[in-house]
Amino acid sequence: MRGDFPARWPRCYLEQLSPSPRRTHAALLIATSLVFLWSVISPHDFFTWFLEIFPALIAIPLLLWIYPRYRFTTLAYTLIAIHACILMIGGHYTYAEVPLFNWLKSAYHLDRNYYDRLGHFAQGFVPAAIAREVLIRWTGVRRGAMLVFLVLCVAMAISAWYEILEFLVARMTGDSAERFLGTQGDAWDTQWDMTSCFIGALCSLLVIPRLQDRAIAQREPPTA
Repeated sequence: MRGDFPARWPRCYLEQLSPSPRRTHAALLIATSLVFLWSVISPHDFFTWFLEIFPALIAIPLLLWIYPRYRFTTLAYTLIAIHACILMIGGHYTYAEVPLFNWLKSAYHLDRNYYDRLGHFAQGFVPAAIAREVLIRWTGVRRGAMLVFLVLCVAMAISAWYEILEFLVARMTGDSAERFLGTQGDAWDTQWDMTSCFIGALCSLLVIPRLQDRAIAQREPPTA
């Protein structure tokens, strides 16, 4: 088959080749909801749990609200679901105590539990992919250097705002915010978090574009 078939074949025929997007989106929502229910059952600390997962608590209802008018690609929803699950797992255990990464710490004699680095990597990878789709589909920014620059700016702005949030929570709550901050004694934790985010955004721009462009090509132009 020709590689350019998504742009040439009728949309109705494309939908016959794969499961209904609505069903796939519903399955992603159900899976994420199940992880949420597991996460809220006896977490390490409810205050930390709420602080860690509140981005998902805002994003998911917002996506459901705009779904009838503004619908992302299935790729975007899949990445959002994965990111939400990362947040929920971190909220349940706290980022410094996720069991698998504690095992990795012991097995490989690491200096810390690195789950928080995974979380910040995802904080760059997923928002970069979402920002790229929004800029292409809803603003008409052309693919090229400017698109890459804007996507990186969005990802790093989100990272910076999150670090400011951590600072504000720490100032207002004192020692009770330690598990939320998850510094694990590292004076450069904030800088490493933002570096992880930047690396995640770069990886997204290297890995996602071709797959994302095919997904976008299969969708009709969004309407308000």
